[in-house]
Order: sequence, then C-alpha cells, then structure tokens
Amino acid sequence: MTDDDLDRSYSALCEALASVGESRAQLFLSMVSLALMARYESADDVLPLIENVQAQCAAEVVDE
Repeated sequence: MTDDDLDRSYSALCEALASVGESRAQLFLSMVSLALMARYESADDVLPLIENVQAQCAAEVVDE
C-alpha cells in the first residue's frame, strides 16, 4: 500500500467513524476488523498484528 493509499484509507475510516457516531464506533471497528481478518490465510497472519496493537495501546496507557 502506498502512502497515498494509506492516507486515503485512514481518512475514509475516520469519516466513517464520525458518521456512525461514538455510540456505534466500537461495533463499526469490530466489523471492519473482522472483514479485514477474513482476507488473511490463517490466524498465524493475524495474531501478531493483534498482539502488536495491544502492546501499543498498553504502552500509551502507561505514558498517560
């Protein structure tokens, strides 16, 4: 994915989150995550991504 593709995708995600509203954001993100995970061949491809994001989120909580 190019930087432009990443920027366009992130912008679309942000706009969609704003559109669905805060009360539906968690559901929306869960559905997008499941749809993207379904594109991978196996859990071995997905689990490291989940662990990485979890670690990043945990680190941000410590930094706050």
